[in-house]
Amino acid sequence: MESVLAQLLPMLTAIWWPFCRILAMFIGAPVLGEAVTPVTVRILIALVLAVLMLPLTSGVDWGPAAINPFSLHGVVATLEQAIIGFVLGLAFHFAMSVIGVLGFMVSSQMGMSMAVMNDPMNGQSSDVVSALLSTLAIMVFFAIDGHLVIANVIGQSFKAWPLGHGYGPMLLEAVAYNVAWIFSAAMLLALPVVFSTLVVQIGFGFLNRVAPSLNLFALGFSVITIFGLMMLAQVVRFIPEHYVRMTNMVLELIRQQMQVAAHG
Repeated sequence: MESVLAQLLPMLTAIWWPFCRILAMFIGAPVLGEAVTPVTVRILIALVLAVLMLPLTSGVDWGPAAINPFSLHGVVATLEQAIIGFVLGLAFHFAMSVIGVLGFMVSSQMGMSMAVMNDPMNGQSSDVVSALLSTLAIMVFFAIDGHLVIANVIGQSFKAWPLGHGYGPMLLEAVAYNVAWIFSAAMLLALPVVFSTLVVQIGFGFLNRVAPSLNLFALGFSVITIFGLMMLAQVVRFIPEHYVRMTNMVLELIRQQMQVAAHG
């Protein structure tokens, strides 16, 4: 019995470090980090992946016997793994956030922001357009095997950022600086809808000068909504392509950071 316990403790210690990084990545990752995914499911998937990735971590100079998880050094190492995993998951969440910001911008321009429904994904209320576009982005995420891509990235991260070697400030800076392209990418996607609704509003402004007696508020709201839906139907066709391109940008960002960490 003592021999079994003596072998069990090093095995649990070896599983603990990748488990912390994978679970933290699931918290920040798209779909898996949403409120719709139960915490129990995240923990079970992280535990299974931690066991499957033991061959990857065993070939790295992690030094599991040198770090006691119950010591102060072990607490710092656990926080290190959590930060690395969460930042990697947050980077993938950027592409999904672009679609959410696009939905809010489009619904506000079309006058559809009043159509609010409960969002089970985030546990809060959101407009219908954002919910539909987010559902489309989730379908594209699984269609391009995004869950397998995340698993591959977390496996490669064990070689780029081993335990106890730190994560480097460049990783945090690169992720923080790339927050700006969320709004720029969403604005580029929303430009057709914004421009069409702006043209309609300007046209109704001139019409109001010609015929002030018309009820342009009721008429303009309907026309703007119709034009917005027509332009949204054209934009939706290109959302999967843009989502794939944004995901490739995130992968390129992570690959560059891994190369910097490997050469550092």
